[in-house]
Amino acid sequence: MGAVTTALIAIVAVALGWCTIEIACKPCLERGREAIDRNLNPDYDSDEQTTTTAADLHAPLNPPKAEDDAAASSTAAKSI
Repeated sequence: MGAVTTALIAIVAVALGWCTIEIACKPCLERGREAIDRNLNPDYDSDEQTTTTAADLHAPLNPPKAEDDAAASSTAAKSI
């Protein structure tokens, strides 16, 4: 009877541990599972993506300057 009780407690502990990890790491696990599903899908083509990602919505850190802005800033520095 003691062995059955010990086995039952161990099984419940493993199940509770699994649920805890699933709840705590849910966003990361969902992204990983989506990536696995995409890689295993023979109809998926990454070249045909049309969705806008968060990286597409952000401005670059160092946007290219226009030639007029560069000339104006260098002229101001020379006049001092």
